[in-house]
Amino acid sequence: MTHRKAQFITLEGVEGAGKSTQKEALCRLLEANNIAYIETREPGGTPYAESIRELLLNHSDEAPCAKTELLLMFAARSQHLEHTILPALLKGLWVVCDRFTDATYAYQGGGRELPMDWIKTLETLVQGDYRPDLTLVFDVPVDIGLARAGRRGALDRIESEDIAFFERVRTTYQQIAARDTERVLMLEATADADHVTQAMYQMLSARWGLSCLPG
Repeated sequence: MTHRKAQFITLEGVEGAGKSTQKEALCRLLEANNIAYIETREPGGTPYAESIRELLLNHSDEAPCAKTELLLMFAARSQHLEHTILPALLKGLWVVCDRFTDATYAYQGGGRELPMDWIKTLETLVQGDYRPDLTLVFDVPVDIGLARAGRRGALDRIESEDIAFFERVRTTYQQIAARDTERVLMLEATADADHVTQAMYQMLSARWGLSCLPG
């Protein structure tokens, strides 16, 4: 393998885009290439941050206002970085994370229509110059994604938003991918999961020189 520096990889997309399935496939690819890694998620990734996740996603008689939601996202992220992500990378472990700050731009910036400058300020405060090495955005039409998500079972507080909210989320992800082509790879995720997996494998094999693709 030609690329041995521990990588921080994030997976993004609207509800029902297939992130969880493709995260499992990505981990199989790393295992096939003898790459040590950890899996994690946002919001969450530490016991304290998981407690914040419950506040963010559970239905409640007192829903957080948009600004509170934004601040809680970054509070959880600060814990996650300090206690899980950075220690793993320092040990040489790759990190595979379901969502990161791009999700905040997409959901709180795009979906909630909060000022992007607020998010940028908090991103700098919590992360400094630190960013993921690679972000995979799985793109799917909102109606298809929501139909898939509905088949999984009960929706959490954010998943229960209306179609217009998720259209703004998707548009923001597309803008992020168009603006940062070096870090962000967008995959069309409408096709069946196996086709998406093979497209992802080809992209990652070319990027990192991985020698073995699982069948």
